[in-house]
Amino acid sequence: MSFNSDEVNYLVYRYLQESGFTHSAYTFGIESHIVSSNINGSLVPPAALLNIIQKGLQYTEAEISIGEDGSERIIESLSLIDAVMPDIIQQRQQMMNVQNNNGNVNNLVNSNQKSSIQQHADLKSSVKNDVEMTPVTTPSTTVPSVTTNAITTQQSSAPTVIATNASSTCNSTPITTTTGSSGQTSTLSTTLNQNSSGLSASTTAIDDLDGIEIPASRATILKGHESEVFICAWNPTSDYLASGSGDSTARIWNLNIDNVSPEQLVLRHCIQKGGTEVPSNKDVTSLDWNSDGTLLATGSYDGFARIWTTSGRLASTLGQHKGPIFALKWNKKGNYILSAGVDKTTIIWDASTGQCTQQFAYHSAPALDVDWQTNTSFASCSTDQCIHVCKLGSEKPVKTFMGHTNEVNAIKWDPSGQFLASCSDDMTLKIWSMAKDECLHDLKAHQKEIYTIKWSPAGGPMNLVLASASFDSSVRLWDIERGKPIHTLTEHQEPVYSVAFSPDGKYLASGSFDKCVHIWSTYTGHLIHSYKGTGGIFEVCWNSRGDKVGASASDGSVFVLDLRRR
Repeated sequence: MSFNSDEVNYLVYRYLQESGFTHSAYTFGIESHIVSSNINGSLVPPAALLNIIQKGLQYTEAEISIGEDGSERIIESLSLIDAVMPDIIQQRQQMMNVQNNNGNVNNLVNSNQKSSIQQHADLKSSVKNDVEMTPVTTPSTTVPSVTTNAITTQQSSAPTVIATNASSTCNSTPITTTTGSSGQTSTLSTTLNQNSSGLSASTTAIDDLDGIEIPASRATILKGHESEVFICAWNPTSDYLASGSGDSTARIWNLNIDNVSPEQLVLRHCIQKGGTEVPSNKDVTSLDWNSDGTLLATGSYDGFARIWTTSGRLASTLGQHKGPIFALKWNKKGNYILSAGVDKTTIIWDASTGQCTQQFAYHSAPALDVDWQTNTSFASCSTDQCIHVCKLGSEKPVKTFMGHTNEVNAIKWDPSGQFLASCSDDMTLKIWSMAKDECLHDLKAHQKEIYTIKWSPAGGPMNLVLASASFDSSVRLWDIERGKPIHTLTEHQEPVYSVAFSPDGKYLASGSFDKCVHIWSTYTGHLIHSYKGTGGIFEVCWNSRGDKVGASASDGSVFVLDLRRR
């Protein structure tokens, strides 16, 4: 078999013509010198490019479906992009081998569905493990963000936008005052300072809502993002909700004042291009507040982490990763930030200077998640199936845990820092201790990939309970002391991407791509309340008092459920 660039160019030229892209075809034909080729176009059938691509895709699928013993195995259809990515092919083959050995082919997840709904965090569809990353131009650290006001409390099933974004440029000065529907002028950063001392954790009180379905009057819909909202997190000292989106912005929403249209600060993620600040056009994939709620850190697909003040000012830009950042966490003390990236490294940053304190390059594939154990030690996980425990100042990992047979999606230390939980595409949860090399518990019950995990809060009634969310549409609660399941929560109809315990540990919120947020009793496992939004749910989170749940969705919406007794 042989082909040359003229033949490829001619097929692309014909495709553009047949698709109606006349001007593009003309320009491409001139630049590729189609007229000088000796191809007889009258002999080339219509849709030739699509036909040859389809045959190549079928050949790739057939190649995967043939086992080492020559037997044929059923696989799900590859997407075109999956078919040209070597790591995708290798992982499909590995998954097929694992499933074939287990005699459980039906449990394979539909990789196309998974990649289409969580591109920013799923390495199967978005990143090649051996990709050569190109340097990213460092953005300015002095240009502030913009702020606008928005949005409305939903009074019916269809939300109504009262006010919209007022600016879309990077080179804007912060505007921190807006006028709400009551006519009162407020300042988001000033309100934060006034309210931060007035919040304290309290017992969640949500049982008196009538019926399971949360009424529309209890939902505040926050409109403004122009793309999927992947992440959201409450400020730990005040009712400010931060959100991060595929529109290359993060936003801070003011939910402190009742009956006033929530304000929003728009944190635009920009880069330097030709000496000018322009939007990065990359997803904001992670965000985290420091412990006193004065600073917000964000991680982006543009390869930079950023630190923002509560007034929306860009304080620092952290720029040593060579590719997308997948996870980012403050330590409890608030002096360091930890990040994980596609460049296979994890970095500890000095929050006061924005400088890299230490970079750890122990993984052999992209790092997917990180979590602090102490103020100077942490764990990281990767698509290389390994978990490393590292410490600031140490030249090598102080511990490495191995046992997962597929990429490790998330890791979480329990509140005491004694036990580390991990979840994987191998459909297992594992519990680790620094005192042992092997896992303490290998928990197997989910039927598809486990996407995330959360521990019950310290001091709560459900001591050492772990929640897991899976692509099998279920949520499970586990008693880690006994290594046994407690409840299986099965009301969701699509993959579950997020779970979060209320501050008192009595309730669990879960968010799924079936557009529903469910709230469960952790004691009984019963569904207490439910709300259906307008897009698939990526993230759910509780405020510090435990009376509001925030959620972010695939249709660009963010909403807040008010669970207070009235």
